[in-house]
Amino acid sequence: MATQVLEESLGKTVLIRLRSGKSLRGKLLGFDQHLNLVLEEAEDLTDSEDTKKLGLIIVRGDNVVMISPPPR
Repeated sequence: MATQVLEESLGKTVLIRLRSGKSLRGKLLGFDQHLNLVLEEAEDLTDSEDTKKLGLIIVRGDNVVMISPPPR
């Protein structure tokens, strides 16, 4: 089920919540069976007053708590 939602979200902007409490947003380029994610144009949204641009990043799947797909 999770992989199907991720497949449908490829190339679209997703919101990611990490174990550390950080929130990231970026375009989902790819993922693997461990839910490691590749995001482009990623931004750190943790501090709403100071959004940080991160660019192309890889997020380890064991740090991911939540992935919010784009609205349908």
